[in-house]
Amino acid sequence: MLAKTSHTYFDTYVLTAKVPGPHVLIMAGVHGDELEPMIAAMKLTQKLQRTLVKGKVTILPVANGSAFAFGHRCGKDKLDLARTLPGKKTGSYTQRLAYAISQLIQTADYLIDLHTGGTLFDILPLCGYMLHPCKKVLEQQQQMAHAFGMPIIWGTDAQAQGRTLSVARDLYIPAIYAECGGGLAVKETTIHLYEQGCINVLDHLGLTTRAEKQKKKTFTWLEDYTPGQGHLQMKLPAPEAGIFAPAVAIGKKVKKGSPLGYIINPVLNKKTKITATEEGLLFMLRISAKVDIGDSLGGILPIRGKGKKVIYEQ
Repeated sequence: MLAKTSHTYFDTYVLTAKVPGPHVLIMAGVHGDELEPMIAAMKLTQKLQRTLVKGKVTILPVANGSAFAFGHRCGKDKLDLARTLPGKKTGSYTQRLAYAISQLIQTADYLIDLHTGGTLFDILPLCGYMLHPCKKVLEQQQQMAHAFGMPIIWGTDAQAQGRTLSVARDLYIPAIYAECGGGLAVKETTIHLYEQGCINVLDHLGLTTRAEKQKKKTFTWLEDYTPGQGHLQMKLPAPEAGIFAPAVAIGKKVKKGSPLGYIINPVLNKKTKITATEEGLLFMLRISAKVDIGDSLGGILPIRGKGKKVIYEQ
């Protein structure tokens, strides 16, 4: 059964099976320029009506209505919702919205938060989680991330604040997020990946029925306990302002010191070479050409092949 619930700042769609079971919250639209997850969420409201056999699924297609209306990462008060949780009961729009979303997360047993690179980045398909200090929660998150089915699995230190996952962390709720693609155009492949990934997790948790088994996949899996590694906007900061012209494609393996591109300042007639800070996989690349000092130009995961790698410090 599907029921729509209107909250003060957003609408949710709740699907409840006849057999009691876990409650899974699926979120999209935390950032207003990340469009494919919103479409995938709406498609899930229809598909799960036919396949949900146990428990409850709450779907939040557009978490940040103000940001979506502007078509930007942030809403009318310029605050990043993904850095504002658990929010405040009183305050600016985003602070109040963050508080309402935190209250919603508290009702769930599991959380899936869907993102893309928005209008700034192109990101290889990955599923991530925080390296929770509780072994049971960590194992549940690892299993959820593996079930989601993305080619890259990424666990990062659990110190980050302001996120949906940090709210879930403090409540001991197993939580994962997904990243894939980015740009101005909607990509059907990204929508399908997210739709299928959520169904894979629900199937893993025993909430849905599946007619055929999924093929086993080989993953690139990194768990990095180094503080701050999960903060995408801090990776490869631009040393100069100007126009970023990449010299390498996303998905390429790079070596430390190899060229990634150039920042060109036509006003000063200046060209600054950008090189890789470490060896690994270029999993994220800036697609918005105009940059200011400190803007992220991309991201490198220190992995070179399939399998799992754990880093405790760098």
